Amino acid sequence: MPTDEQLVSEALRGSAPAFERLVERYQVRLLRFLITRCASRADAEDAMQDTFVNAYRYLGSYNPRWQFSTWLYRIAIRNAARDYGRNATADADVADSAPDPLEECIDAAERENLWLTAKRLLSDDVYAALWMRYAEDMPVKEVARALGRPQSWTRVALLRARRRLTLELGKDDATQSEGKAYG
Repeated sequence: MPTDEQLVSEALRGSAPAFERLVERYQVRLLRFLITRCASRADAEDAMQDTFVNAYRYLGSYNPRWQFSTWLYRIAIRNAARDYGRNATADADVADSAPDPLEECIDAAERENLWLTAKRLLSDDVYAALWMRYAEDMPVKEVARALGRPQSWTRVALLRARRRLTLELGKDDATQSEGKAYG
């Protein structure tokens, strides 16, 4: 299986099938990520399409020193923030209407609660860092690069996000336990 860099190189030499393979490789993951940053699934799909169009247009500016996925997510973040950003009321609509991208994973109810809680508590950048690190399994260095932040900021943001979620989810468990004990 060719690497991303090999496919980019072929695409730069005019191979449309090479770029199509890159799109196929990243479209599902990128859409899951954009759903968390856009007001609706339709906006996420539009942002994904714009991301791939821009990636193709600016493919010559890709630096193979970095992972292709980092470069692609950086374009996606800029597109979503600029054209398809969400607001507080849209967040509630997305949680109610769009399927949670982790719903199909093991123990969907707990995972959904975790990501919905994270979406509610964390800023967009911190949520994106958490998503890229744990849902997309990107290294901290690549997450930092995609967000345009220092690695130190990324590490601290991830640590604080994990602590905040642990506290918040712990409160929910304690509240539920107390309810059972007194109910």
